[in-house]
Amino acid sequence: MLPPSPLNWSVQATVSWVLAECFGRENVSIIAEEDVQELSKADAAGLLEVVVNTTNKCLAEAPRFGLIGPVTSLGTLEVLEAISLCNSTGGPTGRFWVLDPVDGTLGFVRGDQYAVALALIEDGEVVLGVLGCPNYPMNKEWLSYPNGYCKIISKLTIPTSESWERGCVIYARNGSGKAWMQPLLPRDKKLVWPNSAREVQVSSIDNPALATFCEPVEKANSSHSFTAGLAHSVGLRNQPLRVYSMVKYAAIARGHAEVFMKFARAGYKEKIWDHAAGVIIIQEAGGVVTDAGGRPLDFSRGIYLEGLDRGVIACAGAKLHEEIIGAVDASWNSSNL
Repeated sequence: MLPPSPLNWSVQATVSWVLAECFGRENVSIIAEEDVQELSKADAAGLLEVVVNTTNKCLAEAPRFGLIGPVTSLGTLEVLEAISLCNSTGGPTGRFWVLDPVDGTLGFVRGDQYAVALALIEDGEVVLGVLGCPNYPMNKEWLSYPNGYCKIISKLTIPTSESWERGCVIYARNGSGKAWMQPLLPRDKKLVWPNSAREVQVSSIDNPALATFCEPVEKANSSHSFTAGLAHSVGLRNQPLRVYSMVKYAAIARGHAEVFMKFARAGYKEKIWDHAAGVIIIQEAGGVVTDAGGRPLDFSRGIYLEGLDRGVIACAGAKLHEEIIGAVDASWNSSNL
């Protein structure tokens, strides 16, 4: 496993500081992937300096987004204090944020897909989700290519609003029945309102023979062989779209894929920060997300998705979802998971 990068802590510090400024420090509680302990050790001084500098560079951009940044650069103690807000353990009551600062670390390191994921949970229910996808291409076909290849291709084509470099942010609010997407803000622009956001919806494809399914790239915590057999049994003929991070959720919400299946190997426990933001976005875009037993994912039991029945299944529609659930039940006993 890759060690936590300075970027992880820098994103946590930046997001924590902004939330505390907007809502008051006493009102902000965050579950996040990294905690402050490792960064507070005596031999982490060099790493901490990088985190402090990176955090200040990020916060210097706040005015471009209509936010008020720090009057002066944050010091070491202020950055550690911001990261220390990421110490929530969740639970069934109250309000807390769930943050994955760099979801898909391998994808980030390899210049491929990754996401910054933030969700708000109130009394165990996800009420808001945001996915920042810096490398998400606007063309579905490019999802299957390495990021470097796509950047080369994009330089050979006429720049448009659909260009690769733009990246996107996708977000949704519980009960709105809508999910929205907007391009990342170019460095020379300021956020204006109304912005260029547009509504996204899941695909209308409900024929398994025409559907595309996503699965994790890594084999360490997911069974490709089981999902391949399952896909074949329900008639999914397209090659799987193997994508790092919660970009898989974004792909379904945007209608670029129809099915996401993840069945963890024995001993692996799903963490809520790997799913919370993506689940609400797909649901509000018109899709369905449950465990393999057809039950909603439970975000009220701490940092893990406790009680998860076998795996996670996300689909563009109820018909596809029912077929996948049925196929799982028929195939599970013969699997080695």
